[in-house]
Amino acid sequence: MQTLTLANIYELQGLKEEALDIYKEILKKEPSNSDAKIAIRRLSGMRKKFLNVDNEMKEFFIKMDTEIEFNEFERWLMKSWN
Repeated sequence: MQTLTLANIYELQGLKEEALDIYKEILKKEPSNSDAKIAIRRLSGMRKKFLNVDNEMKEFFIKMDTEIEFNEFERWLMKSWN
């Protein structure tokens, strides 16, 4: 049974795609469901926001553990923002 509660649980567990699928199904059955509409916008926006992630730097960030690596990452961030 696909419900807003189940979709919320999936979302809280980090299962964004599964939650989004449920919200879309709910909206098909109940086109005026404002909670499902808001959730779809929220989750769809999150996906778009991170489309251009530099996966190499993301992995570097996750694994860095020395001051030199932190400084290197900070320099990369500063260069990326300019």
